[in-house]
Amino acid sequence: MNQIRTFLVLAWLMVAVLLWMEWGKEQTAAPQPQTSAAQAPSVTVPGAEPGSAAIPTAPTDAAPVPPAPGTTPVASSAAPTARQVVVQTDVLRVVLDGGNVVQADLLGYPQTRDEGAPPVRMFDTDPLHYYAAQSGWVSSSNPAPTHEGQFVPEGSASTAVLGEGETTLDVPFVWTGADGVTIRRHFILSRGDYAIEVRDEIVNAGAAPWQGFPYRQLIRTAPAVKRGMTNPESYSLTGATWFGSDIGYGRRQLADFESDGPLNAKDSQVWIAMVQHHFFSAWVPRPDDAGTISMQVDRSTGAPRYLIREFGAPVAVQAGQQASTTARLWVGPKQVDLIQAQGVRGLDRVVDYSRFSIFAMLGEGLFWILAKLHGLLGNWGWSIIGLVLLVKLALYPLSVAQYKSMAKMRKFQPRIAQLKERYGDDKQKFQMAMMELYKKEKINPIGGCLPVLLQMPVFFALYWVLLESVELRHAPWMLWIQDLTARDPYFILPVLNIAIMWATQKLTPMVGMDPMQQKIMQFMPLVFGAIMIFFPSGLVLYWVTNGGLGLLQQWWMIKRYSEAPVAPSKA
Repeated sequence: MNQIRTFLVLAWLMVAVLLWMEWGKEQTAAPQPQTSAAQAPSVTVPGAEPGSAAIPTAPTDAAPVPPAPGTTPVASSAAPTARQVVVQTDVLRVVLDGGNVVQADLLGYPQTRDEGAPPVRMFDTDPLHYYAAQSGWVSSSNPAPTHEGQFVPEGSASTAVLGEGETTLDVPFVWTGADGVTIRRHFILSRGDYAIEVRDEIVNAGAAPWQGFPYRQLIRTAPAVKRGMTNPESYSLTGATWFGSDIGYGRRQLADFESDGPLNAKDSQVWIAMVQHHFFSAWVPRPDDAGTISMQVDRSTGAPRYLIREFGAPVAVQAGQQASTTARLWVGPKQVDLIQAQGVRGLDRVVDYSRFSIFAMLGEGLFWILAKLHGLLGNWGWSIIGLVLLVKLALYPLSVAQYKSMAKMRKFQPRIAQLKERYGDDKQKFQMAMMELYKKEKINPIGGCLPVLLQMPVFFALYWVLLESVELRHAPWMLWIQDLTARDPYFILPVLNIAIMWATQKLTPMVGMDPMQQKIMQFMPLVFGAIMIFFPSGLVLYWVTNGGLGLLQQWWMIKRYSEAPVAPSKA
């Protein structure tokens, strides 16, 4: 039993250390060994050289469409100064200039809980907070519009608002080349939707074939995040994620863009994203379009700008013909049901519950249960309490075995104390005698550990669920808990946790423990109570509820199964 108690102490300390390490990993920017991200196949990626400009160069390994006999490629006409259009729906307010989404506000998500707080801003032109979604075309043999000011709005309107009763809003831009090729770009926004459809229609009214390569990219500076254990945002992944049917899901912190090596991956069903705490942006091409994913850091603008790009397959349009390409741009919250409604394979992985797959899978399951409970109870705090009840019910058979084992150990505590006195400092003989007693009386000392050990993965997974789930952002429980993803402002729940752990400890027999181990166990409630101060209040609520129910259950079981202590042997 001595080793069992030591194991439990170490296991709980491991919980604290691992959580601390997870937090620390998100803060450090130390170079890592150079690896090929996601084991992606290496390909030649245009414009992927470190420090290159944000406009990619056209591939040279693909055969261009030959010009018609007797003609030569014509340089693109000078593009007029781009004009911006402000577009607003019920959930988004964005500023477009044809090649860029230069600003995006999420109207349903205030920055703080304060009344009148401005909405969360994703895309921004401020050099210190620069963040944009860009899309354009390049060609090795024909004029093509990049994202830099070559599309102009059709019409003179500088604003477009989704009217009452309207479901979609189409905002067109156009580029016209000197060779008779026109590309008309439509931004299509829908009511209640954070996905913007971006459709390019290429019309070749010239005399020669035209070929171009579409590219889509997300570029940003590193956001200023207040670091510290009391700030949940500092725990969350801030960086790029991507997906392909063969390479699978990948993720990378902004600080690791260069140190983790190049990403050159050609695949199908691809998407790219920039993620941060609770929100993300993503380019999602058509699933049957092949694409090449690359990353780079642009240092030509002062503050480094981190870029992830999806480079599409060539689009060839013969003279007198037309073609089109379509992609979706998501700019919004990591709201699971809305993301899944997009029907994009792997896109729900942007809700990153953990870098460890086992906790990520468990986190997805826990959130599914929480969401179902929220549908019934209408409050995320009560849903967390409901989750505790379900976990307790699932572990009830093990809990019964645990408390029966504790009751037996309490019964034989005088006998074990006698063995300890008999063998003195000879710990090996004491352990052998104690195990012989356990075997004779059919006591399973490990039975009391299983429920605790089985709850540790749930604790880890729920920790990340509460940090990552935008559904719980600013979600109140009751009274003083008005944000389940922030720490308890008055430390009431952590203090309750200390009291419950202390009371539970008093009911738990410290059989076979030496004085030093008993002192360590006595300090455990204080140690874990102090650690819990910095955790989200929703997580502490889970643990307080779990501990409170466990205390009641333990008291009842001990009362039910307790027997009179066995008197020490006279032998």
